[in-house]
Amino acid sequence: MAENRAPKAGREFSGNMRQRRSRRKSCAFCAEKVESIDFMDATRLRKFISERGKILPKRMTGTCAKHQRELTTAIKRARQIALLPYIAD
Repeated sequence: MAENRAPKAGREFSGNMRQRRSRRKSCAFCAEKVESIDFMDATRLRKFISERGKILPKRMTGTCAKHQRELTTAIKRARQIALLPYIAD
């Protein structure tokens, strides 16, 4: 049944056509062997925040799950003591 489907308009499929997956980013904190993320280091934390002030997901930053959790708490603490903005200006 699935074999009888026609390709969508404008697309032609061939047997050797493959999707190329990009290489997974490595965790910047693991590479530097960081034990804990300091919430007072606002310049480093700004790299993990979007232009609108949102915390970027790990699929965009490449951090591992452990460091993403620590990064999230560090950003939230930095926001509470006004080192980082809650929203963009």
